[in-house]
Amino acid sequence: MLEFVLGMTGTRPIEVAAVILGFINVTLIIRRNIWNYPFGIAMVILYCKIFYDYRLYSDSLLQIYFLVIQFYGWWYWLRGRAADGRIIVARIVPAHAAFWLGGAIFGVGLLGTMMDRLTDADFPYWDGTIAVLSVIAQFLLSRRILENWIVWITVDLLAISLFWIKGLYPTSALYGIFLVLASIGLANWTRAWKRGEALN
Repeated sequence: MLEFVLGMTGTRPIEVAAVILGFINVTLIIRRNIWNYPFGIAMVILYCKIFYDYRLYSDSLLQIYFLVIQFYGWWYWLRGRAADGRIIVARIVPAHAAFWLGGAIFGVGLLGTMMDRLTDADFPYWDGTIAVLSVIAQFLLSRRILENWIVWITVDLLAISLFWIKGLYPTSALYGIFLVLASIGLANWTRAWKRGEALN
């Protein structure tokens, strides 16, 4: 029993720290609190190293993108608030949704094939799907688009089992928490959008 508990909490301090930072980051995003970004920046730096060590190269490269988009999102959220300082939720335009869907299909095929043929990556298409959808979700989040939560829910469902199989138990558990939080985020942002409200 003790072995199972230690496995779930993690024996690597770097992974435990990344999990804690990730939980704080997503909790603040749900509240549309701009202070989510420092926690997100620290988290992605740690996960870049973790995923590289576990030969999940698509996810490791993804963290570099996340680092850049964290700064973009921080800037966009600062400049995209209403006069009263509250962050406003937007909806995706149908034409943009079709663009992102086509881009996801192309991106998964390209990244998965590259990782399969050019590296020793484990689960290159599965890992690639998580990476490509995460890129899209994070961009939509940085633009305060409500539908980012739908993409994140899909990512979380795919990631939970992949990370479990790879023995990243704390990270798998974190993505389970992310799944719950993304569902709450979708509900909260939907209510705010319907009311025409935005919360700090």
